[in-house]
Amino acid sequence: MNSSFTLWSRRQLLNRFGSGLGGVALAEMLAKEQAHGANAPSLDQGVLGSTHWQPKAKRIIYLFMSGGPSHLDLYDYKPLLNQRHGEQLPDSVRGSQRLTGMSGNQSSIPMVGSPFKFAQHGQAGGWYSELLPHLASVADDLCVVRSMFTESINHGPGVTFFQTGSQIAGRPSMGAWLSYGLGAENQNLPSFTVLITKGKSGQPLGAHLWGSGFLPTKHQGVLFRAAKDPVLYLGNPQGIQDKTRRRMLDRLRELHEHQLATTPDVEIQNRIDHYEMAYRMQSSIPEATDLSGEPEHVLNMYGPDVKTPGTFAANCLQARRLAERGVRFIQLYHQDWDHHGGLPSSLPRLCRETDQASAALIKDLKQRGLLDDTLVVWGGEFGRTNYCQGKIQPNFGRDHHPRCFTAWMAGGGVKAGMIYGETDEFGYNVLKDGLHIHDFHATILHLLGIDHERLTYKFQGRRYRLTDIHGHVAHKLLA
Repeated sequence: MNSSFTLWSRRQLLNRFGSGLGGVALAEMLAKEQAHGANAPSLDQGVLGSTHWQPKAKRIIYLFMSGGPSHLDLYDYKPLLNQRHGEQLPDSVRGSQRLTGMSGNQSSIPMVGSPFKFAQHGQAGGWYSELLPHLASVADDLCVVRSMFTESINHGPGVTFFQTGSQIAGRPSMGAWLSYGLGAENQNLPSFTVLITKGKSGQPLGAHLWGSGFLPTKHQGVLFRAAKDPVLYLGNPQGIQDKTRRRMLDRLRELHEHQLATTPDVEIQNRIDHYEMAYRMQSSIPEATDLSGEPEHVLNMYGPDVKTPGTFAANCLQARRLAERGVRFIQLYHQDWDHHGGLPSSLPRLCRETDQASAALIKDLKQRGLLDDTLVVWGGEFGRTNYCQGKIQPNFGRDHHPRCFTAWMAGGGVKAGMIYGETDEFGYNVLKDGLHIHDFHATILHLLGIDHERLTYKFQGRRYRLTDIHGHVAHKLLA
């Protein structure tokens, strides 16, 4: 007896029976998939076709500081901590909130003030640490949100939450949602790109952070490397000319289209789109990533690191170039903000690496008329505690703190020069205008002209969205 058998997918099984009941069921299934966005429209349109209202922002540059920057040492000045330095955190402040395993078993949780000086800047009089002189100089362009909060207390779920709207890996990233909903402005560049500062340590950054999850794969982020070939496997193999590559792609497309005719599957069309985009990117990527033509005064504005590929400064300038070429979502990651120890010595170095370039990006976009419709976002996955991890020492550290922390936005329809939200005098709890991650995402989508409740995708019988079943737009911070 022959025990061999063929496993068919549901789609293949239905298609096998052609014009019978299987064919009818297949046609109905594909029609439903198209209605739910499984067969997304062409690259330049997106599933929405048009926005729900007139957008303030057309694109996002997201500067993600992975590790959890200390809001208490950068943006949220708390002189009470210096006055009560070394005293125990009052139980009335902490309440029943959990601590991480790294400080939860401490017999003592002494409060520590910031060793850095603060001063007020801008018309709103926001407090900025001495570590941020360049960002302080553009205070009137920033909307500083001091009242961010999250449930995540560890890095993996924390970063994943900000990037995908869920603490569990596997959901589409924010950039993928925007690519799916809005499409691309440039046919020759991906709508979603990712740049990571080279040579940094800290918590690893996985591809799920810029993945497409259950959305069509063409919406996943494209990682740019600090190398001769910014995108892997884009160039022709040695000895292969462009016309040979073109002929190969034409024949491959014919095979894919033949397969698509017999086995209707959205991923076959996505595969065709991937190959065609890669071919167009052979000429567009070298031009977009070549910084050699930038004027010297622009390079000087970003700082001395800008001429070194893969630095945060170089990536910020690269982000501006991608923004002006129509890339929809540009994600920058800068690691190593996880200061459980050595904060007074490490934090100044991190700020030197990022402060000037972050401010330069805002100035550069503004002078080119791009800031009005480009939303720049800065922040990490959570903040740091107002107490010391371990015993107080000169080079102390702070533990993770999800209950309140700071992020900022600029351009793209947010109020410039605004301080949004308030924390208590201990810098431990939100007092006013708390902004949860779901609210943060809902507000960003609103600025892009999208109702966060209406950008959905049906998967395994349920409609999903970036904000899950939560989220409220923070109207008070909108211009």
